[in-house]
Amino acid sequence: MEVRIAVAKVKKYATSQSGDTLEVVERPNGGMSVVLADGQSSGRGAKRISNMVVRKVIALLAEGVRDGAAARAASDYLFTERQGRVQATLNILSVDLQTQTFVITRNNPAPVLVHLGQRLLQLDEKSIPVGLYRGTRPVVTELPLEEGMTVIAFTDGMVHAGAPYGKKLDLPPLVQTLYEASDNDETETIPSAERLADALLQEALRLDQNRPTDDISVVVLQVVAHREEPRVRRMLVRLPL
Repeated sequence: MEVRIAVAKVKKYATSQSGDTLEVVERPNGGMSVVLADGQSSGRGAKRISNMVVRKVIALLAEGVRDGAAARAASDYLFTERQGRVQATLNILSVDLQTQTFVITRNNPAPVLVHLGQRLLQLDEKSIPVGLYRGTRPVVTELPLEEGMTVIAFTDGMVHAGAPYGKKLDLPPLVQTLYEASDNDETETIPSAERLADALLQEALRLDQNRPTDDISVVVLQVVAHREEPRVRRMLVRLPL
């Protein structure tokens, strides 16, 4: 099997930069982790907060610290630095080859979607952002790695897309529609990670009339068959300047 990661993100309309930060790190015992944080508010101040959180988590994961412990440490660090006055949402999505599991760590009220087989799961157990209280715990879900598994996480800009115009983005039906469309496509058995990320972001932008009312980030991790030998690793990044 191989893991494919796709990210699509856009900053809030008329702001200098996005307050969302996303980084990918290789796990020392095998696998990859994607860390996504959304700093309170938007612009440069939010970016500093999300950077602070992500840097802390990435450093700990690279040292072999477990995802839940890394999230708790990042929350305590932000709480100490800012005295509980600011918050950030945090998602850690990990493919752990040591345990052969998908580890999903949430400090984010927004759910995480998991497509597995013909089922679409919504991980929406109550979860609070990091930085507000000492000892904040994440919600951790661990699932066995399976071919065809897709995990989708996003910041709250996706949840609130269209709200100023009386509209709402209903993600589960949209994801199901994309999967049903791929069933009729002879070139792919499931929609690719990149296609899913792009389609979800484009729908959010459409509802916001192409003027996003908040920073929006969506990340998709997918486990698919791998038949290429030798096992070449590739990464593609596109960054508009």
